[in-house]
Amino acid sequence: MRYFGAAKAATGVGEERLPGGRTLAAVLDELRARPASPGAPSLVTVLGRSSFLLNEVALRDTSTVLADDDVLDVLPPFAGG
Repeated sequence: MRYFGAAKAATGVGEERLPGGRTLAAVLDELRARPASPGAPSLVTVLGRSSFLLNEVALRDTSTVLADDDVLDVLPPFAGG
């Protein structure tokens, strides 16, 4: 998984490896259950506003099963031009 913008701030890391074989929904549930870091944006809020890319293709179906070698990008809304 790769995190950008507010997602990176909320997790405290730019990327991490998570085991495959689970749906996007299950991965998001796991992330939402993590304790919040003091002073960081709420990961629950960030994930709720984010879009996702799976291997550089937009992913909207949360029932998609992720493989070990997949790359999932978490893209919160960006401001600017």
